[in-house]
Amino acid sequence: MPAPVTRRGFVEAVAVSASLAKAQPIAPTTFPAEAAEWPKLRPATIHKLYIGRSGAVTNARTGSSVQYLTWGAEEVAKMDEYLRGLEKKLGDVTFAGGETIPPADAAQVAARAASADGLLLIWLSGHGGDYATLEKLSFGLDKPAVSFFQPFSGHGWMWHQQWKGRKVLLLSTTDWNELDEAVSLLRVPALMKQTRVLAINGPRGTKAACSAEQVKSKLGAEVISIPNSEVLAIAQTIDPNLAEAEAEQYWIKPAIGILEPKRQEIIDSTRYYLAVKQLMIKQNARGICSAACMGEPRACLTFSKLNDLGFVGACEGDIDSTLTMLLAQHAFRSPGFISDPVIDEARKAVVQFHCTSFTRRTDGTRMPFLIRNQTDSGGGVALQVQWQAGEPVTMAKLVNLDTMLVVPGQIAETGTSPLACRTQFTQTVRDARHLFLNWGGGHIVPSGSPGDLSQYAGAMPMLHRAVFYGNHVRGLKRLGDLMGFQVIEEDLPS
Repeated sequence: MPAPVTRRGFVEAVAVSASLAKAQPIAPTTFPAEAAEWPKLRPATIHKLYIGRSGAVTNARTGSSVQYLTWGAEEVAKMDEYLRGLEKKLGDVTFAGGETIPPADAAQVAARAASADGLLLIWLSGHGGDYATLEKLSFGLDKPAVSFFQPFSGHGWMWHQQWKGRKVLLLSTTDWNELDEAVSLLRVPALMKQTRVLAINGPRGTKAACSAEQVKSKLGAEVISIPNSEVLAIAQTIDPNLAEAEAEQYWIKPAIGILEPKRQEIIDSTRYYLAVKQLMIKQNARGICSAACMGEPRACLTFSKLNDLGFVGACEGDIDSTLTMLLAQHAFRSPGFISDPVIDEARKAVVQFHCTSFTRRTDGTRMPFLIRNQTDSGGGVALQVQWQAGEPVTMAKLVNLDTMLVVPGQIAETGTSPLACRTQFTQTVRDARHLFLNWGGGHIVPSGSPGDLSQYAGAMPMLHRAVFYGNHVRGLKRLGDLMGFQVIEEDLPS
């Protein structure tokens, strides 16, 4: 194991971690095999169909064969081949259907598409746009849909604006790569319907998000409240040798240093993780939030490991951030990190910090980390993870199940302030002054009720945000089109 880091050597350890973040990512460990121990989700079924005639037609007046604003059968074959490749690339999507309307009857296609999770409509031709087809297939079946219109597929594009506000993503582009993102997003409602969340000692957050019935109705996910005593009882049954081996392999050996915690504290925290893992597998859960995470042992390492594995672990019972991270994991396969942000107008930035950061990046490598205690309690086990300066990031939070707050930026630098939680980095924002005065945008605490948190479970709904690598603003806006939530760029005036 790495030698404990003295306070004198701490600055050197941080410098080493910064160097490693740029040069030598920690190699992947055995987490892909471990994640496979959880029950798998069923692939999303997308019913594809083509709209409009294909190929040449005979002009009644001139008798000439023309192919005006109409894609031919060869385009359908090329698209089918592209979608087969996309099916393999995503791995959890199955395409069905493939009819062309006309000659196929829309009502018959609708009956066949009724069991699908979503629809992909590919336009071949049409001047007015086949509105009856879309109404019957997408809105009549209440399915999320992607409408893919290529230029020269008729003049019907100008009427597509009428479908804004319905659960359809409208695309008009020659770039077929747009389908990769669109279909990836179209998977999300189906995956959320298979998602269960365990709320230890009950969820905390905005009123709507704390209602299991509303979460199920609006997002499809199931929220189950479980007492922390159940987790602690399972922890007592975990083999101490198994917990020690897990702690050694996953945390102690890869760490670049250990500062405050004792070895046994790391093992105890790992034992709690193994209990949570056992419970989640039994309950077929993909995410967990805990209002008891500040107990003994603290749950920081548990949440970091779950986020490494592609699941969601969220602190302080924050159900809004939990749902945000689940959406991002399904949509972008990107792990999230709950943050307690502060704003620095002078630097045009928001400083992100907390103690439950993931360590595994999407390429499978792990970011360098120190094993620390928790700043605000002076106890427990937490991580100081070295995020990568220069990388784009997105801060986001779905609140009230209907509004996604987003702020894109870039990591300017990482920090080590003793006044904040262990993992720290500074994210640039576009208008720090506006973000400071517009925090929440009136969507968390109603305008006209400053400081009134009586309808919420504490201040966490207002404070917390989730942070992800990458700029996901466009993706979240498009996901909002498919799932029926609005997206507010919190650092920009409306």
